[in-house]
Amino acid sequence: MVDDYREAYWWLKQNTPEDSRILAWWDYGYQLAGIANRTTVADGNTWNHEHIALLARALTHTEKEGHRVSRHLADYILVWGGGGGDDLAKSPHLARIANSVYRDMCPGDPTCRAFGYIDRYGNPSPMMEASMLYKLHSHKLKPGVEADYTKFRHVFDSKYGKVRIFKILNVSKNSRDFVADPKNRICDVEGGWYCRGQYPPGLANVLKQARTFSQLEDFNKKKTEKEDDEYTKKYFENMADPNKARQEAYSRGYGEKGKGGGPKPKKKTVTRTSTDHKNAKWEDSEYTTVLWELISKKDIETLSALLAQDSNLAHVRSSDGRGPMWWAYEYKSEAAVKVLLKHGVSFKEKDKNGKTPLDLIR
Repeated sequence: MVDDYREAYWWLKQNTPEDSRILAWWDYGYQLAGIANRTTVADGNTWNHEHIALLARALTHTEKEGHRVSRHLADYILVWGGGGGDDLAKSPHLARIANSVYRDMCPGDPTCRAFGYIDRYGNPSPMMEASMLYKLHSHKLKPGVEADYTKFRHVFDSKYGKVRIFKILNVSKNSRDFVADPKNRICDVEGGWYCRGQYPPGLANVLKQARTFSQLEDFNKKKTEKEDDEYTKKYFENMADPNKARQEAYSRGYGEKGKGGGPKPKKKTVTRTSTDHKNAKWEDSEYTTVLWELISKKDIETLSALLAQDSNLAHVRSSDGRGPMWWAYEYKSEAAVKVLLKHGVSFKEKDKNGKTPLDLIR
């Protein structure tokens, strides 16, 4: 039985001071509070989009900048690893959330196409590789990847590597004392139980870069910023044509140091300009990477949900001419084969070497 998550929370409860603060993506906040009995930076009830964006910025920005923010917020960082739906798999979405409030993350591209995997083998883009999350997630697991020992100390790995915990070094004592002081909490009424905390002054330079983002679903909020509407429009345009968005992003050079982290990515030649995957050029892309990973790990639930949103993805082909049906046969996933057949994928198509999916089991 995989007991990594409980094991990690129990480790925190038994090995950290009771007043320790844990920085982790908000998904795990309730578990950390309920099992580890530790304060979390965010949880499932954190409705403040700008706060979630600050957390996302710390995780997906450069290691140096991530530490600069986290040392004012927490004492430990908890990361979900081990593949599948871990934090690194989620991280492109985190970068988009960060960019919605901190527009310097991915200038001009709300979908942050320069942050993510660049091929089916899990190789990161320069921007992802430079991020704090990547450094902690892949610390001493991938060749040449190691967290800065002057900023973080690796203190725990769960049995199967599903959870990793790092102690933040050089935590700001001034910020810690500030947030712990009841005088710095804003209560709805004097003596009331509902009291909002305030960010410590040490984060002032970061926070002044933020802009309040009016989300599409904020129906009750009067929209005064035309820029938010334009941002949302650009987001959907880039989602509809991701390769064009990525090419534009690379041409502008975001991903450079100071613009989300990492060196400027090499410019790529992209010829596909539509989402018609049936007739698209065979090439390695983020689509082939995601689908290969889902099928190889036999994550049929996520595969089905993804194809329900865009059935054409079932027909995507990598540079060797193979696609989801080949991978389904390669990994002997009968369930994946059934899902792909429902979306009209044939097992008689041939790859660039003339092999069909059926050939992989002969």
